Amino acid sequence: MRNGAVLAVGLCAASLVLLTGCEPTNQAYAPNQPIVYSHAVHAGALKIPCQYCHYAAERGRFAGIPPAQLCMNCHKQALKDHPEVLKVKNAIEKNEPIRWVRVHKLADFANFDHSAHVAKNVACQTCHGPVEQMGRVEQFAPLTMGWCVDCHRKSLPASGAAAGAPNVLVAANRLTDCAVCHH
Repeated sequence: MRNGAVLAVGLCAASLVLLTGCEPTNQAYAPNQPIVYSHAVHAGALKIPCQYCHYAAERGRFAGIPPAQLCMNCHKQALKDHPEVLKVKNAIEKNEPIRWVRVHKLADFANFDHSAHVAKNVACQTCHGPVEQMGRVEQFAPLTMGWCVDCHRKSLPASGAAAGAPNVLVAANRLTDCAVCHH
């Protein structure tokens, strides 16, 4: 009986997506974090580039959460007695991970590679929104397949002058081919 109920719910959800085009989203999700950290201060007022902390974005699939030691590059001197900085320092001293709550999550069957987007100079704000204005990070975009595909379609070369040229076809296939994001 339980498996039947799960199947029924799954079929209803799939039908909703197919019939209405509505995909589930966590847009505006902004969980409390174990340490109060303001991107508005760090990325906004102090203008620290996203990739200073999220350096893995340039080289890999995930941007990642920076190691706590990275925070201490500045906070050994700046605001070293601030209560939130002390939480970071204590976690390092006790060799305990900081249990950040993930904000942005794609479905397991979707593959997103930060490095490909960084290499094409896609601004972090395109997907993550105005993080430099966020006191607490929230999921800005819906991160649905339709939203991603719309962006990829807008990134295709103009269809006018070079329509039919091999490089246009290759770019179109690369940006909208299902296998690029679904393996």
